[in-house]
Amino acid sequence: RVENVERDRTLKLVPLAPFRVCAFSSFSSRKKYTRPTTKMVIATELCALSEYRIYPGNGKLMIRRDGKPVFLGTSKAFSLTIQRKKPAKLVWTQAWRRLHKKGITETSLKKRSRRTNKVARAVVGISLDDIRKKAAQKPEFRTAQRDAALKEVKSRKTTAKKGSGKASGAVFKAKIPKNVRSAGKGR
Repeated sequence: RVENVERDRTLKLVPLAPFRVCAFSSFSSRKKYTRPTTKMVIATELCALSEYRIYPGNGKLMIRRDGKPVFLGTSKAFSLTIQRKKPAKLVWTQAWRRLHKKGITETSLKKRSRRTNKVARAVVGISLDDIRKKAAQKPEFRTAQRDAALKEVKSRKTTAKKGSGKASGAVFKAKIPKNVRSAGKGR
Protein backbone atom coordinates (compact mmCIF):
# COMPACT_ATOMS: atom_id res chain seq x y z
CA ARG A 1 0.00 0.00 0.00
CA VAL A 2 2.85 2.38 0.78
CA GLU A 3 4.33 1.77 -2.67
CA ASN A 4 1.05 2.73 -4.35
CA VAL A 5 0.88 6.00 -2.40
CA GLU A 6 4.48 6.85 -3.37
CA ARG A 7 3.79 6.02 -6.99
CA ASP A 8 0.66 8.28 -6.88
CA ARG A 9 2.86 11.12 -5.64
CA THR A 10 5.40 10.62 -8.38
CA LEU A 11 2.75 10.62 -11.08
CA LYS A 12 0.97 13.54 -9.37
CA LEU A 13 -2.40 11.84 -9.53
CA VAL A 14 -4.87 13.65 -7.33
CA PRO A 15 -8.12 11.88 -6.40
CA LEU A 16 -11.30 13.75 -7.39
CA ALA A 17 -12.87 13.41 -3.97
CA PRO A 18 -11.70 12.00 -0.64
CA PHE A 19 -12.20 8.25 -0.37
CA ARG A 20 -14.67 6.84 2.10
CA VAL A 21 -13.50 3.97 4.28
CA CYS A 22 -15.84 1.00 4.44
CA ALA A 23 -16.01 -1.71 7.08
CA PHE A 24 -13.76 -4.74 6.77
CA SER A 25 -15.14 -7.37 4.47
CA SER A 26 -15.36 -10.94 5.68
CA PHE A 27 -13.24 -12.20 2.76
CA SER A 28 -10.18 -10.01 3.12
CA SER A 29 -8.41 -8.15 5.84
CA ARG A 30 -7.80 -5.09 3.62
CA LYS A 31 -9.87 -1.92 3.83
CA LYS A 32 -12.12 -1.21 0.86
CA TYR A 33 -12.20 2.28 -0.57
CA THR A 34 -15.19 3.57 -2.45
CA ARG A 35 -15.75 6.89 -4.08
CA PRO A 36 -18.49 9.07 -2.61
CA THR A 37 -21.78 8.97 -4.49
CA THR A 38 -22.53 12.12 -6.46
CA LYS A 39 -25.57 13.03 -8.48
CA MET A 40 -25.06 13.43 -12.19
CA VAL A 41 -26.23 16.82 -13.39
CA ILE A 42 -27.98 16.73 -16.75
CA ALA A 43 -28.68 19.97 -18.56
CA THR A 44 -32.39 19.88 -19.36
CA GLU A 45 -34.59 22.41 -21.09
CA LEU A 46 -38.28 23.13 -20.53
CA CYS A 47 -40.82 22.57 -23.29
CA ALA A 48 -42.35 25.91 -24.31
CA LEU A 49 -45.83 24.38 -24.58
CA SER A 50 -46.14 21.70 -21.89
CA GLU A 51 -43.36 22.92 -19.55
CA TYR A 52 -42.13 19.33 -19.14
CA ARG A 53 -38.38 18.65 -18.96
CA ILE A 54 -36.58 17.88 -22.22
CA TYR A 55 -33.57 15.63 -21.76
CA PRO A 56 -30.59 15.69 -24.15
CA GLY A 57 -31.30 13.93 -27.44
CA ASN A 58 -35.04 14.61 -27.31
CA GLY A 59 -37.31 17.30 -28.68
CA LYS A 60 -36.83 20.04 -31.23
CA LEU A 61 -35.39 23.52 -31.11
CA MET A 62 -37.34 25.98 -33.21
CA ILE A 63 -36.07 29.51 -33.80
CA ARG A 64 -38.84 32.06 -34.20
CA ARG A 65 -38.72 34.89 -36.72
CA ASP A 66 -37.79 37.31 -33.98
CA GLY A 67 -34.79 35.10 -33.14
CA LYS A 68 -36.16 33.63 -29.91
CA PRO A 69 -35.30 29.93 -29.44
CA VAL A 70 -38.30 27.72 -28.60
CA PHE A 71 -37.68 24.26 -27.17
CA LEU A 72 -40.44 21.72 -27.85
CA GLY A 73 -40.34 18.30 -26.22
CA THR A 74 -42.54 16.21 -28.52
CA SER A 75 -43.94 16.27 -32.03
CA LYS A 76 -47.35 16.83 -30.42
CA ALA A 77 -46.07 20.00 -28.72
CA PHE A 78 -44.43 21.11 -31.99
CA SER A 79 -47.66 20.55 -33.95
CA LEU A 80 -49.80 22.42 -31.42
CA THR A 81 -47.32 25.32 -31.33
CA ILE A 82 -47.41 25.60 -35.15
CA GLN A 83 -51.22 25.65 -34.91
CA ARG A 84 -50.85 28.51 -32.39
CA LYS A 85 -52.80 26.68 -29.68
CA LYS A 86 -52.75 28.26 -26.24
CA PRO A 87 -51.17 26.03 -23.57
CA ALA A 88 -53.66 27.26 -20.94
CA LYS A 89 -56.52 25.69 -22.93
CA LEU A 90 -54.88 22.25 -23.15
CA VAL A 91 -55.74 20.18 -20.09
CA TRP A 92 -52.48 18.18 -20.01
CA THR A 93 -50.14 21.20 -19.89
CA GLN A 94 -48.66 22.73 -16.76
CA ALA A 95 -50.10 26.14 -17.73
CA TRP A 96 -53.66 24.74 -17.56
CA ARG A 97 -52.92 23.00 -14.24
CA ARG A 98 -51.50 26.21 -12.79
CA LEU A 99 -54.51 28.21 -14.02
CA HIS A 100 -57.00 25.75 -12.48
CA LYS A 101 -55.02 25.32 -9.22
CA LYS A 102 -54.30 21.60 -9.68
CA GLY A 103 -51.57 19.79 -7.78
CA ILE A 104 -51.13 22.50 -5.16
CA THR A 105 -51.15 21.13 -1.63
CA GLU A 106 -54.22 22.07 0.36
CA THR A 107 -52.24 23.45 3.27
CA SER A 108 -50.56 26.13 1.19
CA LEU A 109 -53.75 26.79 -0.79
CA LYS A 110 -55.93 27.68 2.19
CA LYS A 111 -55.19 31.06 3.67
CA ARG A 112 -56.49 32.04 7.05
CA SER A 113 -59.04 34.79 6.74
CA ARG A 114 -59.22 37.38 9.46
CA ARG A 115 -62.56 37.94 11.08
CA THR A 116 -63.57 41.56 11.03
CA ASN A 117 -64.26 42.97 14.45
CA LYS A 118 -67.51 44.88 14.78
CA VAL A 119 -66.98 48.36 16.13
CA ALA A 120 -69.94 50.10 17.72
CA ARG A 121 -70.15 53.76 16.75
CA ALA A 122 -72.47 56.54 17.74
CA VAL A 123 -75.18 57.49 15.27
CA VAL A 124 -76.32 61.06 14.66
CA GLY A 125 -78.95 61.89 17.28
CA ILE A 126 -78.07 59.09 19.72
CA SER A 127 -74.91 58.47 21.72
CA LEU A 128 -73.02 55.19 22.06
CA ASP A 129 -74.13 54.80 25.69
CA ASP A 130 -77.79 55.11 24.69
CA ILE A 131 -77.31 52.49 21.96
CA ARG A 132 -75.77 50.08 24.46
CA LYS A 133 -78.62 50.69 26.94
CA LYS A 134 -81.21 49.92 24.23
CA ALA A 135 -79.38 46.73 23.27
CA ALA A 136 -79.35 45.62 26.92
CA GLN A 137 -83.13 46.17 27.31
CA LYS A 138 -85.44 43.18 27.24
CA PRO A 139 -87.37 42.61 24.00
CA GLU A 140 -90.78 42.73 25.79
CA PHE A 141 -89.99 46.21 27.08
CA ARG A 142 -89.00 47.36 23.58
CA THR A 143 -92.15 45.93 21.96
CA ALA A 144 -94.28 47.68 24.61
CA GLN A 145 -92.51 50.98 23.84
CA ARG A 146 -93.03 50.48 20.10
CA ASP A 147 -96.75 49.76 20.57
CA ALA A 148 -97.14 52.86 22.75
CA ALA A 149 -95.42 55.01 20.10
CA LEU A 150 -97.67 53.59 17.34
CA LYS A 151 -100.81 54.30 19.38
CA GLU A 152 -99.66 57.87 19.93
CA VAL A 153 -99.06 58.39 16.20
CA LYS A 154 -102.48 56.95 15.35
CA SER A 155 -104.22 59.18 17.87
CA ARG A 156 -102.44 62.23 16.40
CA LYS A 157 -103.60 61.27 12.90
CA THR A 158 -107.21 60.86 13.98
CA THR A 159 -107.22 64.24 15.74
CA ALA A 160 -105.67 65.85 12.67
CA LYS A 161 -108.37 64.35 10.42
CA LYS A 162 -111.19 65.54 12.67
CA GLY A 163 -109.79 69.06 12.84
CA SER A 164 -109.05 69.33 9.11
CA GLY A 165 -112.42 67.85 8.05
CA LYS A 166 -114.36 70.72 9.61
CA ALA A 167 -112.22 73.52 8.24
CA SER A 168 -111.77 72.16 4.72
CA GLY A 169 -115.48 71.51 4.01
CA ALA A 170 -115.93 74.65 1.84
CA VAL A 171 -112.51 74.71 0.15
CA PHE A 172 -111.72 72.20 -2.61
CA LYS A 173 -108.27 71.55 -3.93
CA ALA A 174 -107.78 72.22 -7.63
CA LYS A 175 -106.63 69.18 -9.59
CA ILE A 176 -103.11 69.62 -10.89
CA PRO A 177 -102.27 67.47 -13.92
CA LYS A 178 -99.25 65.22 -13.63
CA ASN A 179 -96.25 65.82 -15.87
CA VAL A 180 -96.84 63.51 -18.79
CA ARG A 181 -94.05 62.90 -21.27
CA SER A 182 -94.89 63.97 -24.74
CA ALA A 183 -94.16 61.53 -27.55
CA GLY A 184 -90.77 62.48 -28.97
CA LYS A 185 -89.03 61.50 -32.16
CA GLY A 186 -89.30 57.89 -33.18
CA ARG A 187 -92.20 56.99 -30.89
